[in-house]
Amino acid sequence: MRITRVVSTALLLAGLAATPAAADSSPSASPSDDSAAPTQAGTSFRTATEVDQGRQATASGSAGDYLYWSFAADAGQRPTVKATVKLPDTHAGETWQLDVYDGLRRRQACQYGAATRTAAQDATSLDLACTLRTVRAWSETWANDPLPGTYYVRLTVVDLASSDLGKPVSTEVRVDSKDIGGSAAVDGSLAQPLTPGIAAKSASDDGSSSSTSAALSSIEPDGGWSSGWWSDRWVWTGVGGVLAALAGIGGYALTRGSGRPRRVPPPGM
Repeated sequence: MRITRVVSTALLLAGLAATPAAADSSPSASPSDDSAAPTQAGTSFRTATEVDQGRQATASGSAGDYLYWSFAADAGQRPTVKATVKLPDTHAGETWQLDVYDGLRRRQACQYGAATRTAAQDATSLDLACTLRTVRAWSETWANDPLPGTYYVRLTVVDLASSDLGKPVSTEVRVDSKDIGGSAAVDGSLAQPLTPGIAAKSASDDGSSSSTSAALSSIEPDGGWSSGWWSDRWVWTGVGGVLAALAGIGGYALTRGSGRPRRVPPPGM
């Protein structure tokens, strides 16, 4: 009975600990209302249109334009960027490319997804996708790991016939993230997210002299940026310590026996 109670307690604790981990691995909630989503795109990094995760941004442009959007990604998230290009009725074969850059404007590699695709002459639309690596809370200075902060999406055509240059196209872009949880946690965190300046503004102190400063991006994840030190690894570490203690108690109970054997004489005899 004693061993049964020990095993039952261990299984109960393991089940309780698995609950938050399962919640962390589910995709992040996506707003269903796209009425506030942007309907235009920027033409450079500095004019990139900010879009919240879970909303579908749309934009119209011409073949040959560079279209830019920006979004915020926090530690523990694995963002997936999807883009749809609606092509004109008549066109030659053309190749489109989807690029994602971090707050330092370093191009991030796609873990999987077709970020470059060629549309046939009779194609009416083209779908592109890029799933980034999991955003880390901290990284070495020499590494190119994704870090918390602003990310830029650039959509453009890289192979186009001269006869199709300037033809109207419409695009749709959506960003969603999956929360990976403590399995991607690292020991350390950034002092500030990578949110570089998006515009320059002038401020005059006394009317005679003026100073110019950069305005930081106002976009951030729902609920603000994470602190960077807490993850469900702490839960699993605590549960592991409890299970180890229970295993020690159970081993002691199995090997201790019922006391001194009856045939062994007491000490001193």
